[in-house]
Amino acid sequence: MTKTREPKIHPPGDRKTLWRTTLETGSRALQDTSPLKDFDIYVVGFHCAKHAPKMQMEAHHYCRQVNSDVLQCAIFDGNTRDANLIGIEYIISEKLFDGLPEEEKTYWHPHNYEVLSGQLTAPNLPESAEHELVRLLINSYGKTWHTWHTGRADGLGMPGDPLPYGDARLMWSFNRDGEVDPRLKDELNSAMGIDEMKKREKRRDLARHAHPQRGVDALKSAFPGSDGRPEGVRDVDEGS
Repeated sequence: MTKTREPKIHPPGDRKTLWRTTLETGSRALQDTSPLKDFDIYVVGFHCAKHAPKMQMEAHHYCRQVNSDVLQCAIFDGNTRDANLIGIEYIISEKLFDGLPEEEKTYWHPHNYEVLSGQLTAPNLPESAEHELVRLLINSYGKTWHTWHTGRADGLGMPGDPLPYGDARLMWSFNRDGEVDPRLKDELNSAMGIDEMKKREKRRDLARHAHPQRGVDALKSAFPGSDGRPEGVRDVDEGS
């Protein structure tokens, strides 16, 4: 059974009315929610804002595989019915990324560190199934926008917003050890029983499939104290 992560923010507003409860009952019986039915891939990891890297949070992804090169994900701040929808992510293969205009590539973050470090996990999947799932994400890229910062957590200790405030933020991946706030990582790993170092060791075989990626060093200057990364995580400027 998947361990739960409740959201820390509950938006203001009155409880559901009888009318709303009746409407939901009718919707389940009469309305078609087909676009949502295949969002059945669940992975959890961490994001930071590209232009404000100290703004960090855990991200619970519920994804649908469109085809062998594209996934679409809805991102929540937890994994319960009360979790808040905080953003979206599109994931594409290396092949599709290579065909993007050069300016567009700056919006897409690399995934190899997330996979090879053990930070990205698929809760409740058998180990072999999780391994095959993350293998598919090697060399992929994500374009992620968060519309709501609900506060779990950032390096400044600031609380989350009670409602979605301001502009959507372009998010980025972590690409070196020490970049993600250890308090944030320890909280998630402890609550969900994730052994990051064990996963890192078991994924070492995937390093041979990893290619240098764009964006690995995009936030290097924002995390001067970070150091180290698994074999296979390289920026394109480092060569093959």
